[in-house]
Amino acid sequence: MFLPTTQKELEQLGWEQLDVILVSGDTYVDTPYNGIAIVGKLLVDAGYRVGVIAQPDIESGKDITRLGEPLLYWGISGGLVDSMVANYTATKKFRKSDDFTPGAVNNRRPDRAVMKYANLIRQHFKGTVPLVLGGVEASLRRVAHYDFWTNKVRRSILFDAKADVLVYGMAEKAVLELTAAYRDKQPIEEILGICYIAKEPKAGYFELPGYEECARDKHAFISMFHHFYANNEPDISKGLCQEHSGRWLIQNPPQPSITQEEIDHVYDIRYERDVHPYYKAQGEVRGLQTIQFSV
Repeated sequence: MFLPTTQKELEQLGWEQLDVILVSGDTYVDTPYNGIAIVGKLLVDAGYRVGVIAQPDIESGKDITRLGEPLLYWGISGGLVDSMVANYTATKKFRKSDDFTPGAVNNRRPDRAVMKYANLIRQHFKGTVPLVLGGVEASLRRVAHYDFWTNKVRRSILFDAKADVLVYGMAEKAVLELTAAYRDKQPIEEILGICYIAKEPKAGYFELPGYEECARDKHAFISMFHHFYANNEPDISKGLCQEHSGRWLIQNPPQPSITQEEIDHVYDIRYERDVHPYYKAQGEVRGLQTIQFSV
């Protein structure tokens, strides 16, 4: 089945409220090439009710409010590609076409989509459930980072998006653990493969040069990135923390690599290998030609 995208589909499934709503900068293509589809299908397989809102209009609430408010959390992704890379060439010229937008016209994905979607949700759902960031855009921007588009060092996207948690890397195991913790009202701070914001550094974690220091000193930035890059392998990585204006980004060590049995399960789940009918009716999605049968 497709994950539901409209109230009519929720009624057909007999679901009154979703546990998780996934918001994406791409249209909804139900293939194992698409991280939103993988995460959604894994959660449904685990017994959760999950819906998708793809490429919501950020100028109104018509799309973001379409499925109501989730019970556990919102999952936000910029899509298969960082939204700035999707929208601009290396010479900073706007890309007129988008293979993951119906009709191929690049008019549905905002710049810095993760931040825009987080703001959109908070605008229309005051005091809502946690916002969980994921995907390439969030993972690459999870610590203080150099932003090519503004030629500046920016803060972790967790701070700029005012989100609660960031799930980085291949997130299948982390997402299932995080969702179970929210369902059972358990602490999340020890879950591997996530980042969150704290009032103080975490004992035993390596302290990276802080955002302010990295922004003013390129040597501090280089040192920071070296230690960040060296702590991405599951078997050898330490937890990291980094100060941002008196608050701390906490990055737990990565999740262990998934086993052959676990990865087989991920890709044995039935995918429709097509664009969801709600979005397919809006125009051809050219990217489907290359990802329809991809693994």
